[in-house]
Amino acid sequence: MTDAPLDPFDDLTAFRALAAERLGSFAHTTVADAPGLRRAGVVLCVVEHNGGPSGPRPLIGGGRGLEDGTPSVILIRRAYRGRNAGQWGLPGGRLEDGETPEEAALRELREEIGLAAGADDVLGRLDDFPATSGFAITPIVVVLDDPGPLVPSPDEVHSVHHTSLRKLADDDTPRWVPQPGGGRLLQMWLGPDWRVHAPTGAMLWQFREVVLLGRHARVADFVQPDWTRT
Repeated sequence: MTDAPLDPFDDLTAFRALAAERLGSFAHTTVADAPGLRRAGVVLCVVEHNGGPSGPRPLIGGGRGLEDGTPSVILIRRAYRGRNAGQWGLPGGRLEDGETPEEAALRELREEIGLAAGADDVLGRLDDFPATSGFAITPIVVVLDDPGPLVPSPDEVHSVHHTSLRKLADDDTPRWVPQPGGGRLLQMWLGPDWRVHAPTGAMLWQFREVVLLGRHARVADFVQPDWTRT
């Protein structure tokens, strides 16, 4: 009698293998250089939830009810100052001179929440997302087996949150809101009071579709709220 295969939503090692396979066969798109275009890298960082909130202030949404060891993606709520004040996001930021998107994303992961990741922890990337703010954002998928303690930067991060892979894959997580001028606005409902819009919501949705569910999906044309333009 053979053991049943491990569920990648519940086991980090099984998720790593599945994600590496699916990202390895995914042909990501890249936004072409253009005058005025700025570039950023962000991290979809998958870890085992360790059961506790982290941040300069208490956790206020994701992470509640997750059992220890649950594979989850880290999100942050940005500090209430400067660019993107108070918005939901993934750890990351703009490229410095000479950096690749991967290098910038991993540097920002360390600077913003204190997690160190190297090239061996990177499983692949998803499509560049052309944000209305003028940034082309490259999402990098990382798995950390032993991330160590979260150390959020109070200058950049209000709080750190976890959402489980299973929650991201749930049928009722993505919701589509018709817009008066046409199109539909994506809302990723990660909790009762936790809605994430594009750009971050779009990258989470593509991660869900491509990596978790094995579907082909593109997101460049997703509607973005007006308040994301700054």
